[in-house]
Amino acid sequence: MVSTTPAIVVMGVSGCGKSTIGSALAERLGCPFLEGDDFHSSENKVKMGDGIPLNDHDRKGWIMAIRDALERDSNPVIVSCSALKQKYRYFFSELRRPVVYIHLTGDRSLLEKRIENRSGHFFDSKLLDSQIETLELPSDDELAVSIEISDTIENIVNSCVHGLKAYLPTSPR
Repeated sequence: MVSTTPAIVVMGVSGCGKSTIGSALAERLGCPFLEGDDFHSSENKVKMGDGIPLNDHDRKGWIMAIRDALERDSNPVIVSCSALKQKYRYFFSELRRPVVYIHLTGDRSLLEKRIENRSGHFFDSKLLDSQIETLELPSDDELAVSIEISDTIENIVNSCVHGLKAYLPTSPR
């Protein structure tokens, strides 16, 4: 069954607020939030914790697991996922529903500060430069909204809601 309800992927490099903004946005829109980090294998988490960047092979299983979770039903859902390369985002295009990307962007120093202030997360801040170098901005043929992250959570979520209005079947709150 094909759905017109989009899956929303909150994307960007580590430290941009994918989990925080994704869960706040899901609460605002009244839909489930899937934490993309929960779909990483234990091997991927160890690798990143050791400061080793993931390669395409490492990321493929992770992306496919997220895609499969988004495919399970046609209800609105938001997921956090770095989705750094267009070829990773391509796997989401195989879904039987539209996918809208919210690309969270910010200054490198802000990203690094956020990563260093996190506790209990497996990501090593030494990997930030690798992610910035790997990032391919969404193309014109992808449904995407770029949101700057230097504001408050509430204002960032408001910007996300405003940016999503063109893509959602009903007007968000």
